[in-house]
Amino acid sequence: MPNITRLVRSGSLSGYIELMESLGCDPGSLLRKVGLSVRLLKNPSAPIASSAMRELLEVTANATGMEDIALRLAARRAFADLGPIGVVLKEEPSSRLALNALCRYLKLISPSLILRIEETGESVVIREDLLSSPGQQTRQAMELSIAMLFRILRELIGPQWRPLQVCFTHRPPADMSGHRTFFGRNPKFGHWFNGIVCSAADLDKPRAPEKSGATQLARGHLETALMQRGNGMRETCRELITALLPSGRCTAHLVARHLCVDRRTLHRHLKVEGLIFSVLVDEVRTDLVKRHLQESDLPIGEIAGLLGFSRHSSFSHWFRTTFGCSALQWRSQAADRSAAGIAAALRRGRLQDSVSRQ
Repeated sequence: MPNITRLVRSGSLSGYIELMESLGCDPGSLLRKVGLSVRLLKNPSAPIASSAMRELLEVTANATGMEDIALRLAARRAFADLGPIGVVLKEEPSSRLALNALCRYLKLISPSLILRIEETGESVVIREDLLSSPGQQTRQAMELSIAMLFRILRELIGPQWRPLQVCFTHRPPADMSGHRTFFGRNPKFGHWFNGIVCSAADLDKPRAPEKSGATQLARGHLETALMQRGNGMRETCRELITALLPSGRCTAHLVARHLCVDRRTLHRHLKVEGLIFSVLVDEVRTDLVKRHLQESDLPIGEIAGLLGFSRHSSFSHWFRTTFGCSALQWRSQAADRSAAGIAAALRRGRLQDSVSRQ
């Protein structure tokens, strides 16, 4: 599978340098480990690889021993860090309409983030997914995304607002106090989706929109950026496949319908890029199953369902064909690799500290 580099603004790490300095850490040293620099972060519009950002968050969590490091970073972020998107959101007359605008423009902030809004009666589920990068952990990046969504909603609805629930698919931290303080409640960990559940009434409350001369200019800028950005068929299909797999209805016909074309047209577009729909589905499943097995304790049967398999036997056959072992064996081996990796990182850190003191 080709390695696709997705770029984000370095402003996505706004506050990182100050946070590290407040903790007595050297931000430059941590940034260099993932190929970034302090100078780069001081230019919020500079493009950086989203994979480097994810790796930096995981490296920082390990180096500081703080499992809530993403929440600490989110707490330092301001609504103004959203740039023109923040200006447009504040113009909307309700939080629901602001969320719709966020869904439209989100790719301009983070091309690897998928945001979906699902109505469930009197409540609304706002789900977030990250397009996987092979071999990368997503725990801290996911917590940063959910934390920023929480802060956006609180800014739009009001400072006293609390969600009905906050959910993560990964394992819980050893200490929940940081998460409880940030969200105002204990999140659910080991859940089947990442996201926030809130009251529909809260989203529909009228707001006093902030009208300013900059709003129209900001919206025009964003629309132009969307037209210029474009999206390859591979990335577009991967996003839709990621969103549709848990429903068990991820077919070429349904993906084509979402793209407003027929199935034959979809296959023709894919063929132009040398792609096959079933291969793309397998790519997404392979990335997602690794994430679930490494970062969560979800039962294998539930993971099979999230990957769109209606029968456990079908999942088991696919997994063994793809990985050469059972899912339980792979999970056990992944835990051993993770423990060995953390130990090696700690040894490297001690060696670097020793060298710097000499």
